[in-house]
Amino acid sequence: MAGVSVGVVLAAAASGGAAHAQGIAKPAPEAAPQAVPGFWDPRRRPERPDLSRLTVIRFLTETDYPPFNFTGPDGNPAGFNVDLARQLCEEIKVTCTIQMRRFETLLDAIASNRGDAIIASLAVTPQLRARVDFTDPYYRAPARFVSRRDAVMPEIRPEYLEGKKVGAIAGSSHEAYLKAMFTDAELHSYPNDDALRLALRRGEVDFIFGDGISLAFWINGTDSAECCAFSGGPFVESRYFGEGIGIAVRKGNDLLRQALNWALFRVWEKGRYTDLWLRYFSVSPF
Repeated sequence: MAGVSVGVVLAAAASGGAAHAQGIAKPAPEAAPQAVPGFWDPRRRPERPDLSRLTVIRFLTETDYPPFNFTGPDGNPAGFNVDLARQLCEEIKVTCTIQMRRFETLLDAIASNRGDAIIASLAVTPQLRARVDFTDPYYRAPARFVSRRDAVMPEIRPEYLEGKKVGAIAGSSHEAYLKAMFTDAELHSYPNDDALRLALRRGEVDFIFGDGISLAFWINGTDSAECCAFSGGPFVESRYFGEGIGIAVRKGNDLLRQALNWALFRVWEKGRYTDLWLRYFSVSPF
């Protein structure tokens, strides 16, 4: 699979349908370039498998992880993952069901044949690969720097942060990355996201470094009070930030895995993935 390429799409990004924990995302006031991640190489088109052997796909997702998974106003599953699953079903032209379960029960449910595929922002790790097979990643959770709006830097390199105060969550992969790569920065560790973000708002640190997706919603939500913005671009080193987010299937279910890979590529190729991304991410984490 090709590495992450970040395309820029000129579009007005509508807010996601869910109220995020950090506040309701505000719609962009005007059309602006939005960075949309691309995880597929147009030169490496997946072969179309024999889809006639698929009669139904039982998707499993988790109950409460907006905007990726949540219960809609009508009581049905909703969110980015849910909408993507429905698009994949349309592409494959197969009947699908989507069942919501507690996150910690998903792997056992698929192992006991209570579902066929997990689409729940499941990070691909060597440990999980021992239990399930994964499709190609359909998004990644990049790391990002955030600064106050009056101190935004278009590019960040280690030498640029010499002597700067940088905050991260204690014990996180983001803290480990800073310790390894930004050795001349003054590292400040915090116990949780709330403490980290408050430190930036108060000016106790110059930058914070963390998960780009949650930070994107915080930046665009009410809790940030419009204090802050991304500085520099995304960091996606797999050693620290994972291989990406994939759809999990039972070990050895190559037909379903290949069908989903083919459908993911088709949805991306037709521009429907971009449309879906912009619908849910008014501030792109990329």
